[in-house]
Amino acid sequence: MAEAKNRAYSRPVFDQRITIQSEQAQRVFEREFPRVVSSLYAIDVILRIIGDDREIDEVEGLVGAMIGDCAKDIQNEKGRIEKLREDNGITASPRYTNPEQVEIRIVSPQVAQFVALLQKMDELMIALDALWLCGVLSNKQRSDGVYQWQQRLLRLGRRIVAIERRARASAGRRGKEAEVREATGEVAEGTEIDVSAPEVGDADDNQSAKAAHAAE
Repeated sequence: MAEAKNRAYSRPVFDQRITIQSEQAQRVFEREFPRVVSSLYAIDVILRIIGDDREIDEVEGLVGAMIGDCAKDIQNEKGRIEKLREDNGITASPRYTNPEQVEIRIVSPQVAQFVALLQKMDELMIALDALWLCGVLSNKQRSDGVYQWQQRLLRLGRRIVAIERRARASAGRRGKEAEVREATGEVAEGTEIDVSAPEVGDADDNQSAKAAHAAE
């Protein structure tokens, strides 16, 4: 019998369109999101190749906890900010001059979690901007707040990328480097930007470059 030809693996995906309003959430999306999607997909593939149940549970638990902890902190901060809005009678939300519509490809549950996290961050930025535009927050308070959460998500993205590198190294030690390279040759398609991205020319990345290691 003729040997069956290799063919691409048919994996399940969700295609989702979202709108990102704030400049800070757009920066996180543009700088880290494609790499995070590729890394999360690669982690899933690499763990299946390694086939160690203990390591699979450990890495999946670590990634899930990192995303979950960040989501919880954002939700808590959003609750605090919404209380400030309520106390000051602010019900309106600002309109943004350059919202960005993007197509997201959900290739794993962790990617879906990260997308939800990005949307929560965007909602928090909108709430902070509403307080600032209404004079409740000073320029410095608003600037410190939005910068803090932008950097928090950038650091999280880099830690996820670092975990992928550790998973690749683990596979290499098991002699599965070639198998991993072949299996991850198809880069996960994470995004499709429908509008031109704004120019970003600040030095935010320089201040968070040291946070690119995985959690212990």
